[in-house]
Amino acid sequence: MAGRELFDEEEIREVIDVLKRKVLFRYGFDKEREGIYKVKEFEDKFKEFIGSKYALGVSSGSAALKVAIESLNLTKGKEIITQCFTFVATIEAIEESGFKPVLCEIDDSLNMDISDLEKKITKDTCAIIPVNMMGCSGKIDKIIEIAKSKNLPVIEDNCQSTGASYFGKKLGTFGDIGCFSFDYVKVMTTGEGGMIVTDNEEIYKQADYYHDHGHPHLKDKNRGEEKRMRKGFNFRMNELQGALGIAQLKKLPEIIRKQKENKKKIKEGIKDIKGIVFRNIPDPEGEIATFLTFYLPTKEKTEKFKEKMKNLGVNPAILNYWHFIANVEIAGGNFPKTKDILERMVSIEIKTIMEEKEISKIIDVIKKVAKEII
Repeated sequence: MAGRELFDEEEIREVIDVLKRKVLFRYGFDKEREGIYKVKEFEDKFKEFIGSKYALGVSSGSAALKVAIESLNLTKGKEIITQCFTFVATIEAIEESGFKPVLCEIDDSLNMDISDLEKKITKDTCAIIPVNMMGCSGKIDKIIEIAKSKNLPVIEDNCQSTGASYFGKKLGTFGDIGCFSFDYVKVMTTGEGGMIVTDNEEIYKQADYYHDHGHPHLKDKNRGEEKRMRKGFNFRMNELQGALGIAQLKKLPEIIRKQKENKKKIKEGIKDIKGIVFRNIPDPEGEIATFLTFYLPTKEKTEKFKEKMKNLGVNPAILNYWHFIANVEIAGGNFPKTKDILERMVSIEIKTIMEEKEISKIIDVIKKVAKEII
């Protein structure tokens, strides 16, 4: 499921274009860089692809979440609601920004459970962070409705679903601000790196200031002459990351197309197995097919199923600790619905490049194990 699979001369050419000018910093050094601003070019191309007014490159997806939270200038110490099944960075960003993470359950789409979200909103809630997990969204439109009715800002964590959409609208553009990750195992990668998008000019300015020590990035002033606009830190994207992002973004539609094709072949091959139920994907056309996920009847059968798969050379994804248990260790809470879903879940990573024999092996192994265990 990673853009790294398609690294070739395009990435090399873009990186060399930076190195031959010897300017890795995204700001200044105008004479030396000869008009080449790779991060800015990547931001412009990304916002056009996503359909947002503003885009800001940052150093990672985790940084994107931290900067997004800080850009809203919320009252510290308040509660931010997110889901209990998400990579731990979502929870860490809330905590590191001075807020209390409040977790809610997920549903069979592996995304935020709407009914539990409504129960968790209190007078102390100051924002909601829904996470589009594993390549697709849940009921993001309903989440936005709830947030608007309560006058709560939404930070959309789209770090795992770059390029996905929900009934024609790109994920990451539903909330007040959207976050993306380009780390090494993501559908497109800059090694490390992330992006923030928004249609709100003030939010963009606050994010821009915060991600670079409060710098306002004035065109008519030297960087050293600028005044600090607000509290900030260093979460800048560098020119090498920007260069890789330009090359990878061109390939993203083809990456998604290939993943969908590979996932469809595997799903077709196992769809008639009795006793498995596929993950609920509200908009199948909009997903990016990074995983194929199905559920088994019981925890016991699932554990045996995954162990047998592994022994036969097909490794199921490992998602329980860093995406659930660690979050509960940080934020607390009891999530029986989520626990039941995850204990019965089997997920297989879908790669961009998969030979027919690899696809056939996955199908054969799942069929064989199902016959023995279900």
